[in-house]
Amino acid sequence: MFLFTHPFRLHLALLFALLFTTHLLAADETQANALLQQGRVDEAAAMLQELLSNEPGNAQAHQLYCRVYYAQSKTDAAIHECELAVANAPNESDNHMWLARAYGHKAAHASPFSALSLAVKVHNEFERAVQLDPENFRAMSDLGEYYVAAPSIIGGGLDRAQSLAARMQPKFPAQSHRLLALVAEKKKDPAAAEAEYLAAVDTGKTPEAYINLGDFYRRENQPDKMLDALRSAVAADRSKGPPLVDAASTLTEAHNSPQLAISLLRTYLASSAKTDGAPAFKVHLQLGCLLAQDGDAAGAHREYLAATALASNYVPALKALQGSQTKGDTMSSNQH
Repeated sequence: MFLFTHPFRLHLALLFALLFTTHLLAADETQANALLQQGRVDEAAAMLQELLSNEPGNAQAHQLYCRVYYAQSKTDAAIHECELAVANAPNESDNHMWLARAYGHKAAHASPFSALSLAVKVHNEFERAVQLDPENFRAMSDLGEYYVAAPSIIGGGLDRAQSLAARMQPKFPAQSHRLLALVAEKKKDPAAAEAEYLAAVDTGKTPEAYINLGDFYRRENQPDKMLDALRSAVAADRSKGPPLVDAASTLTEAHNSPQLAISLLRTYLASSAKTDGAPAFKVHLQLGCLLAQDGDAAGAHREYLAATALASNYVPALKALQGSQTKGDTMSSNQH
């Protein structure tokens, strides 16, 4: 006698099989996301391809795949995956936010005519993300930046940014002050901008607030204040996460303290707090470039190899690796 000849038992077997399959799919999403956060985008992509071949309507998997492409600046592929995420889960705020970001990345590298139509899409998607989740402060911050940067004809405007900042103030005061600081900078009022950045720091003394303050001082050519703010950011970031990369980037842009920047990038790469906000393969490339500038060609080459090991098709890392190999071959031939 077979165990599942009874119809009820057969239904139970099918139910348990379905539940088990759903659990496995959820586990795959979790693992793919973990790989993405670690910057292991080749592995994440392979897992997501397999997951989507079994469940093509999985919106979360499409969003993760979008982010895999976005991290590598593969804009068209990122847009395609995020559009599928939105199509399969149109009421999920983060899907719209990531689609807006993908459109924005493409707009930044498009012709003026194409950029205009893409900007409208960016605006619409950020607006939709905030409408779906009024507490999605990341989408609100991105929308605020759009308001500051874009002309009114395509949905921008400082008045809209100030109105959004007022909405953010009760629950997200630091982000509200940052947005008001951006408005003040747009108005070419550095004193008001500094006051807002300092107010953002005072709300919680978060690493991100110190980073924003330090970057402001970089733009204002105040290196001592910049260094003080960045050191405060590093001290406040106990997890050793993306703010360290932001601090290193600010130092590099300011052509200031390259050894400190190198140390910060190494600390981030050794930490367990890596995210796709600062993809590890990009950080390896960034570190390699700094080491090359410092005359450490072998160290730079190792970092380029580390970058391509995580993202084998990331063009900037491949070019840097090829350049370092060519230079190494030239030096070797000269020695002979």
